[in-house]
Parts: sequence; structure tokens; C-alpha cells
Amino acid sequence: MKYLVVGLGNIGPKYAQTRHNIGFEVLDYLAQQKKVEFQEVSKGARADLKHKGRKIILLKPNTYMNLSGEAVRHWMTKEKIPLDRLLVIVDEVALPLGKIRLRGKGSAGGHNGLKNIEANLSTSKYARLRFGIGNDFPKGAQIPYVLGEWTENEIDQLRESIPSAAEAILSFCAIGLSFTMNEYN
Repeated sequence: MKYLVVGLGNIGPKYAQTRHNIGFEVLDYLAQQKKVEFQEVSKGARADLKHKGRKIILLKPNTYMNLSGEAVRHWMTKEKIPLDRLLVIVDEVALPLGKIRLRGKGSAGGHNGLKNIEANLSTSKYARLRFGIGNDFPKGAQIPYVLGEWTENEIDQLRESIPSAAEAILSFCAIGLSFTMNEYN
């Protein structure tokens, strides 16, 4: 069984340590734990790992956040991955820092990466792991906050939260959405 796990973010040093790139950070952590390396491929960077008899393709799109759906659709088609074996990792301002929430479907909630995935797949019925980045910003300052770098305090909290997100990814691939939601939500 093959799974596609996509971490959303933006490429380049300008965005490397920003809140919007938490999807990339979670996948980097998981790849490091599983001792696999990302290789540049069409529409992104890819690392493959095995877990409990499953092949898991980790993908960090290089299409920038707002065009993430192009990379998702490309790799789902190329690898013949069904919709129920797709998991997208995304930043979420509506959740407290470090809190994760797994859902099997849902709205894009104003997130341009999710909007583009929904447009490319013609559905919102795909699993997503929302990773809370908090909302400690004044009214009208969401974009600078999301594209801003982590503070030292936030980095300390992330060290505790990112491993939990990585475990949830492996759980999703091993035992499925419902059991993983019960365990991690």
C-alpha cells in the first residue's frame, strides 16, 4: 500500500523558518527520524520510507503554497494513489501553537494551499493534519504573522509538538483515519 503525505510550505531561505512552513518542518523531522533523505523531483522534494508494510511518499511541493495542488495532483496520478491515502500537513491559525487536529475532509478555511489542492482534486474530501501556529497577531496582521519567523519560545514548544505530528502521520498510514483521529485529536 502506498500513501502520499504532503507537507505544505514555501521554498527558499526567505521562508525557511516561518510559521507557514510547518508542513515542511514536520516532514523534515519525520525523514530525519526514519533516516531518509529528500531528493529533488518534478514539482517538489520527495523522500520515501517504509512503515509497517506501507510505502510512504513524503512530498514538499516546490510550487509555492498557493499552487500546492499541482504537485499533489501530479504525484497522486503518477503513483496511482487513491484519495483516501492522501494526507496534507498544513499550518492553522485557529489552533493554539503545537495543537494538531486530523480531519478526513473539510473546508479550506481561507488557506490558499488547501484551496488550490481542492481545486486541483475537485474535492475537499481528503485528509488533512492541521498544525496549530497560534494567532498572536493584531487584527489585519495575519499575513505578516504567518509569514513571520518563529520566536525562541515557539521553537521550544515546537520541539515537543512536531514529534506528535510525525507519530500521527505514521498512525494514519498504519491504522487509518478514524483510529488516528481518536488517538490524536
